[in-house]
Amino acid sequence: MNLPNKLTMGRMIAVPFFIAAYLLGYYPVALILFICASITDFFDGKIARDRGLVTNFGKIMDPLADKILVYSALCLFIESDLIAGWMLIIILAREFVVAGMRTVAASEGRVLAAGMSGKIKTVLQMFAVIAYLFALSVPKISATVTLAANILFWASLVMTVYSGIEYVWKNRDIFSM
Repeated sequence: MNLPNKLTMGRMIAVPFFIAAYLLGYYPVALILFICASITDFFDGKIARDRGLVTNFGKIMDPLADKILVYSALCLFIESDLIAGWMLIIILAREFVVAGMRTVAASEGRVLAAGMSGKIKTVLQMFAVIAYLFALSVPKISATVTLAANILFWASLVMTVYSGIEYVWKNRDIFSM
């Protein structure tokens, strides 16, 4: 297993520890784990591209690891009443549509690439999660940081809808297969 794939797997392995830290109220630990896991998302892709280490495993597992990490945090935030459940439903609906389209394309031997708006969506989601975790970790400034987290999360929600529409439109020929 090459280094980028090890980083991706490390991100997935970090998720249960992140969840445990959050549920036990160790928010600073959860914050550090989430930040470290998020940083591996940047480095695994960069290293894979720069060193010619792109693999099919990485193409599938890297975005899956991102989703498991971020959506685990969002589920915890729903439980903590930081975000509303319908927000996660919108995010998941977009992911199911994109996954379905990729599956149809793959059955025809095509690969549908992720767009820049989808990458921006993921980054916004990660920063929103970090901001919420920071607010929980530093109660003295939580009101200000929670406001910033809410703005980031709403921006990520808008980008989720936009990137989903863009993805469907750009790949609409899939529906004629």
